[in-house]
Amino acid sequence: MKIKILGTGCSKCEKIEKNLEIALKELNLKAEVESVAELKEIVKYGVMTTPAFVVDEKVVSIGKVLSVKELKKILA
Repeated sequence: MKIKILGTGCSKCEKIEKNLEIALKELNLKAEVESVAELKEIVKYGVMTTPAFVVDEKVVSIGKVLSVKELKKILA
């Protein structure tokens, strides 16, 4: 599983990263996690509002800080 967090490094992006760590640990999942901060790369996904959450190259959330519960539901 390849996960990308699209955002410019704001506090919302950091919160998703922390929540993702917890969700992955609770689900006992391994994933390649990448933070994408370059605007050109973010726009390639059609994202105009950050943070955005991408799983296996599919955008699953835009402009929302996902909770641990929400992340677990997406990843399960």
